[in-house]
Amino acid sequence: MAASMLWLLAAGVLFLGSGAQETYDDLPEILRKGVDLALTNVNNHSSIQQHFLFFKTVSQTNDELGFDLRYILHHFYLKATDCQRGVNDTSECQFRNDRPLIDCSVCYKTFRGEIENPPIPYVHCIHRPKLTEEVKQTRTEHCSKMEYKSGSATLLGSRQDEN
Repeated sequence: MAASMLWLLAAGVLFLGSGAQETYDDLPEILRKGVDLALTNVNNHSSIQQHFLFFKTVSQTNDELGFDLRYILHHFYLKATDCQRGVNDTSECQFRNDRPLIDCSVCYKTFRGEIENPPIPYVHCIHRPKLTEEVKQTRTEHCSKMEYKSGSATLLGSRQDEN
């Protein structure tokens, strides 16, 4: 009986761990670009020891502004893995449950599926225990300044009256 329980536990760990990259792969390409920006920032940070991967989306806004312009706001979590920082092949990396999640928020504008610069994409990631209401408010304010209203890319015309 104990052996079968141990086997079920081991199978569950393998099943849960094998999905580390699956949720990332299920994201639309336009959201993966923003997640990649955050992953690069986090995994290149000198104080980070483990490799982090995308864990799950908390919320997202994907506004079509017309003329192939989109405004993206994506709030998501990154989670530590058992791989060391800087690993190239993440296919064998398993999520760890003994480290806090990293809460990330990115906002950016895209044109024809590519991130536009300017404005510079906003990427903010912080360990969840350090996330405060003030930090959330700062994120919201920063992304609100970047948001483009539909109609801002319209052409103005003038007409002269004939005499």
